[in-house]
Amino acid sequence: MKKYTLEICVDSVKSAINAQRGGATRLELCSNLIIGGTTPTKSLFKEVKKNVDIPINVLIRPRFGDFLYSDYDISIIRNEIKIFREAGVNGIVVGVLTKDGEIDVDNMKKFIDEAQNIPITFHRAFDVCKNPIKAFHQLQELKIQNILTSGQAQNCLKGKKLLKELVDLSNKNNEKTRILVGAGLNIENIEEIADFTGAVNFHFSAKKIKQSKMEYRKQNVNMGLKEFDEFEILETDDKLVRKMTDYLQKRF
Repeated sequence: MKKYTLEICVDSVKSAINAQRGGATRLELCSNLIIGGTTPTKSLFKEVKKNVDIPINVLIRPRFGDFLYSDYDISIIRNEIKIFREAGVNGIVVGVLTKDGEIDVDNMKKFIDEAQNIPITFHRAFDVCKNPIKAFHQLQELKIQNILTSGQAQNCLKGKKLLKELVDLSNKNNEKTRILVGAGLNIENIEEIADFTGAVNFHFSAKKIKQSKMEYRKQNVNMGLKEFDEFEILETDDKLVRKMTDYLQKRF
């Protein structure tokens, strides 16, 4: 059993295959990674599952934006958890806050009940909650397996002080709730992050821009936000994953 986790966030079958080829220990599968990720389709999950043999956690996030969910959103999340549980997912990635920035414990309990015995990761909603230490203890009481966090900063390097505090809390409690470090993690900063925080669980997208194979390219027509180029595709690079894997294997 590996002494570290290298979870790669992917939103396509090709990215999933590349992540496994590079040595990932687990996938977080989503759609729309370019906007932070939303719930993938069941069809995408099934196709990924056919093509990789490492564990797959699925992000359940019904929309872009904040983590204060309506009753409709909560119903959708519960139903999606059930769908992916029945489809054979290895873990669920989910999170919900109250309007005051606290962990919405009541709705988290509903999600946990829906997941049954499937491990749950509380996603980066944690990074915009009011009190991260209180939130850690609440999530630990709920027996949440992982908390994905940048240390409440724009990237994990800037959040390393809080990350260290959280990792220390996790270790003190026998890693009942593990800290999964993510956001801005790369081969250039992982040594500093690992040395400073003591973390052993890492979340990484390893994305590179891949040019579309379209030869005809209609100009000045955007399908979505003007900032995004339809002819540039973000895809996990197996070489970037391999560099991270090689480093972690040597370190641990």
